Amino acid sequence: MNKINEKHFGLRVDGDILAKFRYVCGFKGRSANAQIIQLMLKCIAEYEKEHGKITLE
Repeated sequence: MNKINEKHFGLRVDGDILAKFRYVCGFKGRSANAQIIQLMLKCIAEYEKEHGKITLE
């Protein structure tokens, strides 16, 4: 990831969901942030596979 292009993203989430998510992240050896990025990349890849590459202006 390019630090110059790195953005902060706030997220409101139920405490129980966050605790369970962090548990799963620990099992996978990732931070919550790293796991969220992986989930975002998977979501983007699935979208692009169905609809074509997203181009940013």
